[in-house]
Amino acid sequence: MTIKIAIFGVGLIGGSLALSFKGKPGITVVGHSHREDILHQIIERDVVDTATLSMEEAVADADFIFLCVPVSQLEPYLHKISSLNLKPGCIITDVGSTKASIASSAEAIKLPGVYFIGGHPMAGSERSGVAAASTLLFENAYYVLTPSAGVPEEAYQRLEELLLHTKARVVRVEPELHDEIVGAISHLPHIIAVALVNQVSDYNAGNTLYRQLAAGGFRDITRIASSDPVIWRDILLSNRNVLLELLGDWNANMEHFIELLKSGDGEGIEEAFDKANRFRSELPERRKGAISSLYDLYIDVPDTPGVIGHIATELGVRQINLGNMQIIESREDVPGVMRLSFRQEMDMERAKEHLLTLGYTVYQ
Repeated sequence: MTIKIAIFGVGLIGGSLALSFKGKPGITVVGHSHREDILHQIIERDVVDTATLSMEEAVADADFIFLCVPVSQLEPYLHKISSLNLKPGCIITDVGSTKASIASSAEAIKLPGVYFIGGHPMAGSERSGVAAASTLLFENAYYVLTPSAGVPEEAYQRLEELLLHTKARVVRVEPELHDEIVGAISHLPHIIAVALVNQVSDYNAGNTLYRQLAAGGFRDITRIASSDPVIWRDILLSNRNVLLELLGDWNANMEHFIELLKSGDGEGIEEAFDKANRFRSELPERRKGAISSLYDLYIDVPDTPGVIGHIATELGVRQINLGNMQIIESREDVPGVMRLSFRQEMDMERAKEHLLTLGYTVYQ
């Protein structure tokens, strides 16, 4: 018996899910878009078996429906889909980064003979759109599922089994607890990064040395401040109650540091850093999480014409996917340092091996 999967919103996440399912025995993947130009991109990228502009056609006889649309559109899509002719036993799930709100909406709709199970694949990329879709996106990442109390265990097991094709690690969490945890490890850090960058930007208005010298570490720790403004507007508003509590705790922590500095409490500052060091050392280094990782290599490069193009070409001809490259000029003891960023650890390792054979000094 063929399993039909309908995916609404075939972008980075939806497209990567489609690629994970497509071609598997007994599975057919249908992609939906409300725009004809995007539909053509989906077809050209060949991430689904069929694509359609019709919601009715997409959900007809579907066993699984994935809502991969922006957070602000999840509830409207859920309401619209619930009014269509759905197959009994169909499972609807989403990929939004907040879960309590959509879970509450699904319970209010009371889908007859259909089950909603919230989902959040904790993996992403700085790239977007179906062109960035990859079968490797979810590999070794956590994929959170948040079923409500009324969902039969059989339905949950069906979805969990399907998601094995993504090679993600499925974790079962209550919707409210999910929002509290993700608020702390993802949403709050984005707010902090944006606030820090904007603070330095304001200082830079009076002295451009701030921007000139704010390279290296500052750029690294604030990378997530470059996230899509519209997407993050919707995420933060969707989780605002949790974030208001978290920001209150953050303000208390900042007040604590203010007091430590005012009183010249060096021992207290050392204790704060020591506590952070101990907890951070326990975090898994090579596990995908709520904030996407970049894998960086640094190489010493001579100040000669064409060296950047030579390195990029060497990686390109070997089909090593390079995410970004940057020349760091702040070190005085070497001619120059180039930073190469990769989205996959495998690409980083292959690049390191090849660059060493070319005689470059490579370090991480």
